[in-house]
Amino acid sequence: FFELGGHSLLAMRVVSRVREALGAEVSLRALFERPTVAALAAAVEESLRKDAPQSPPLNAAPRTAELPASFAQQRLWLLHRLGTARAAYNMPGAFRLRGALDLEALGRTLSEVVRRHEVLRTSFATAADGTPAQVIHAPQPFAVPLLDLSDLPAAEREREALRLAALEAQEPFDLTAAPLLRVRLLKLAEEEHVVLFTMHHVVGDDWSVGILVREVAALYEAFREGEPSPLEELPVQYADYAVWQRRWLSAEVLERQLNYWTQQLTGGDPTRGLPVLELPTDRPRPAVQSYKGAVKSFELPEELSRELKRLSRREGVTLYMTLLAGFQTLLHRYSGQERVLVGTPSANRSREEVEGLIGFFVNTLVMRGDLSGDPTFKELLGRTREAALGAYAHQELPFEKLVEELAPERGAEQASLFRVWFVLHDERGMTPELPGLSLEWLEVDTRTAQFDLTLSMYEAGGGIRGALKYSEDLFDADTVAEMADRFARLLQHVADDPSLPLLDIPLDEEGRRSPDYPARGVTYADELEDQFVF
Repeated sequence: FFELGGHSLLAMRVVSRVREALGAEVSLRALFERPTVAALAAAVEESLRKDAPQSPPLNAAPRTAELPASFAQQRLWLLHRLGTARAAYNMPGAFRLRGALDLEALGRTLSEVVRRHEVLRTSFATAADGTPAQVIHAPQPFAVPLLDLSDLPAAEREREALRLAALEAQEPFDLTAAPLLRVRLLKLAEEEHVVLFTMHHVVGDDWSVGILVREVAALYEAFREGEPSPLEELPVQYADYAVWQRRWLSAEVLERQLNYWTQQLTGGDPTRGLPVLELPTDRPRPAVQSYKGAVKSFELPEELSRELKRLSRREGVTLYMTLLAGFQTLLHRYSGQERVLVGTPSANRSREEVEGLIGFFVNTLVMRGDLSGDPTFKELLGRTREAALGAYAHQELPFEKLVEELAPERGAEQASLFRVWFVLHDERGMTPELPGLSLEWLEVDTRTAQFDLTLSMYEAGGGIRGALKYSEDLFDADTVAEMADRFARLLQHVADDPSLPLLDIPLDEEGRRSPDYPARGVTYADELEDQFVF
């Protein structure tokens, strides 16, 4: 399975298909340990003999009663009410279209997508018990404002398009007003346009963007030719999932999942507290987070990318696990800490019914890095694999419940459990083909940062690209550029020799070994103790 290009997202889809087709509950770990058809068949037979407990069916819920928000939506709703996040949870995108654009077909296309997906015409109200409720509005034609920049000189209209894209990305949403999706069209020339779209995270995630892109491509082609929609009606909607989630995650299920995470992160003792990452920073942490951020992009050589994939296959791990282990090693070397917590997203779409839905399904997992005893990188890969498989097996616990259990003082904030974030994106299939048009994705600088550091890695073509997003409250650009260089150098060394102990991996060109890099300003340990209480 993994030699054919399988990874954890595809593995979850296999598990979902096995459940749907055969009625068997097979864990993700079973697929990792039995990655052939024959071995997986044996795991299915074992599961059927065990008669494992089944989750309830996900059916359409009646629209006669108040519809609750999902656990994840409830957290973002609370942050919105507190007024702390503003545009930090906007999901912006932009792409350039070259060719003859059919504006009528585009308008019909977007109206149909919003009709199909109730969540895109959902707003949020406060229920009688003070919790958020989803309010689904009737379908309406979706407006796409057009701004004509074609009269400007070529260089100026390009600058203006990028400026408008950045402004659009930073414009906050009002969660009490639908739709929570905006699309703007900029005309640069008769056959050149830039499409800006922004979705609030409360109604979508990265997987949702892929669905949006695919459906726009299919509908635009059909409507341009005067054909009806080729897409089948959706069997359930996001609100149905929210109702199902609250029914399924009963006290017994929540307790079982919470026990795992408490044991994993605190050793079974919630009073022990969680390790706070103490990276050297250029400035002290402000009393109120501004969410201002910037990005440093970098690219790994193609040969190094191939070597990392070969290393992953040899050690029985995914590329994600290898890159996560590398990132935790870097954080360990900067901080000197042996326990490192990194937040990471989980698609949380283990049921076939929700694979085609736009919505906020993604869950947050906390990956615990155990770097004690100066292990070799190969040994760390084994530890990372075990931590990841355990996390995947318990990914249904809403992150909000984990925060309530381990850091109740911090309420809805994710940073109460970790301060850095890691994600590996797979860009395959994200660029649609539109008839008569060529499409090019544009980089949109949101100038926001939800975490101290976010490492995003991207598989594209034969290589791997990376981006380090950082909080400008804490770090200077030069500091993060140096960090990116050291990360690339670290990966090259472990690809060449994974038997290196972590403290022997050179991070600088001169081969410096010491993990103790001088603090440029202050470290987290120097800050007011009441900033984070555990």
